[in-house]
Parts: sequence; C-alpha cells; structure tokens
Amino acid sequence: MIEMIKKYFVYLLTVFLFACAGGEVKQEADTQIFKKGVEHVNVDSDIERDFNSAVMLLHQGQYQQAVTVLKTVIEREQRLPAPYINIAMAYNKLDDTKNAEENLISALKLDIGHATANNELGLLYRKAGKFNAARTAYQNAIKEHSDYLPAKRNLGVLCDLYMHDYQCALEQFEDYLELKPDDKTVVIWVADVKRRLGQ
Repeated sequence: MIEMIKKYFVYLLTVFLFACAGGEVKQEADTQIFKKGVEHVNVDSDIERDFNSAVMLLHQGQYQQAVTVLKTVIEREQRLPAPYINIAMAYNKLDDTKNAEENLISALKLDIGHATANNELGLLYRKAGKFNAARTAYQNAIKEHSDYLPAKRNLGVLCDLYMHDYQCALEQFEDYLELKPDDKTVVIWVADVKRRLGQ
C-alpha cells in the first residue's frame, strides 16, 4: 500500500511540476528526479491528500489558497523539494518574489541539481535583472539533466537577448533542436543568431 501511495505521489508531482515548467518534453527526466527523492521517504496519506488539493488550487489559479495549503504540507513534510517548488510558483504568481526565491532555495538545499527548481529560479532572477545568477541557475538545471529542454531554451534566450553572448545562445538552441527538431520558433532563432555571428 505504501509503495502504491509513493508511486501515485511521484506521478502527481511530476505531472504538475512538468506542466508548470512550460515543458512538453522528456517527462521521464523529472520522474527520475522525484524517484530519487521519494524512494526512501514514506509520505503520510494526509499530506498527500493536502498536496493534491494544493495542486488542484494551482491549476485553478487560486494561488493564495494554494499557498495556505502548501504551508501546512511543508510544516509536516520537509524532505521533498516539490512542495517548496510549487509554493514558490504560487508566490511568483502573486508577485511575491522574495518568498518565491526563498522556497526555491529551500528546494535546492534538498536537491542542488533539481532541474525544475533551478529553471524556476533562473526565470525569477532573469526578471529581476540578475542575469549572471539566472545563467548559473539554468546551467545547474542542465548539468545533470542535459535533456531538460525548458532550461536549455531559457538559457539560450538569456544569452541571446539579455547577455548578448551569441555563441552561448547558439549552443543552447542547437542542443535544444537536437532533442526537439520540430520547434520552428527555435529554428528561426538559430538562423538569426547565426546571422549576427556572421555564419
């Protein structure tokens, strides 16, 4: 029974975080991250139920209510990064970047290479104009998860539009296209970057 609960919890975490990260690619990578964190953690059924409620609230755009529920989840379960990431996403939607950043850092203390947490932190830093910090976060996301496409794409955009490091942008976009060659927008971006590099 406990194994079934764990697997269900892993599935829900993966589906929700993957959707929020803006990715339609390689769900397996996120599943593996959560399995690492969950395989030796027994999750109480009440916590699972409350977490599922918070996920529903986030999907419905009820961010303040989701924050309230996720706070109670985190009070009772502090061994998994997902509740911290989800509450950070809710805080970000509420324009509370301070709490969003603090919770993403809490998630990364549990798993420094967590792709979704690093990607979300990169987005937060980019919006704040902290471009070097954003770059580091994106690089941390893809260091262990080289097929995590949202971070590759976001790093390419950061390098291109914000840091004017066109070689970095080209590398990220080309790597991205190797895994998702049908993304016509990124194909156009590659051509534009190559033009600016004189290639």
